[in-house]
Amino acid sequence: MNSVIVSGMPASGKTTVAKSIAERYHLRYLCGGDMLKEMAIARGYEPSGDDWWDTETGMKFLEERKRSDRFDHEVDERLVKAVEKGGVSITSYTAPWLANKGFKIWLKASAEARAKRMASRDSMSYSEALEIVKKRDTENAELYRKMYGLEIDKDLSVFHLVIDTDNLSKENVIEIVDYAAKYFL
Repeated sequence: MNSVIVSGMPASGKTTVAKSIAERYHLRYLCGGDMLKEMAIARGYEPSGDDWWDTETGMKFLEERKRSDRFDHEVDERLVKAVEKGGVSITSYTAPWLANKGFKIWLKASAEARAKRMASRDSMSYSEALEIVKKRDTENAELYRKMYGLEIDKDLSVFHLVIDTDNLSKENVIEIVDYAAKYFL
C-alpha cells in the first residue's frame, strides 16, 4: 500500500486531512510533531494536545530545538522510512522533498486564514494567533532552508496535489483529497 504525505504551513489543516485519510484507507497515522513531542518528554517537558507548540513551554522547546538539527534529522529519517515502507498517512514539513515515494499533498492557506483557524481551534484572539502563525512560518522556513536548502511554501514542484484551502471547509478539502487519493492508493 502506498503512503500519503500531507504538508503545509502551520494551521493549514494537515492533521485533520492526514487523520481522515488514515482512517478512510486504513493507514497508520504518523506525525512529525508527535515524534518531536516524544523527544521533548525525554528532555523533561510535558506536552499535551495538538496546540502544545503554541504554548509558552512548547515555544521554549522549539527554541531548544533550534540549537541542534539532530531533533529534526531524526524525525525526518523516521518519517521517510515509514513512507518508503508504505501504509502510512503522515504530516511533515520536509518529507515530501526527502521521500521518493508517497502521494504528496500541499495544503495552501494564507496566514490570515490559518490564524482564524488557530484562534478558533486554540481559543485565542485572532491577533495572537496571527502573530504565532507568522513567527512559526518564518522560523520553519529558515530552519528547513538551513537544514536542507528547501523553500517550503515556495517550491511546490514535488507535490501531486496542491489545494488552496482559504475558502474551503475542512469537509470540502477532505472530499478533494479523497477523490484524488483513490488514484494513488
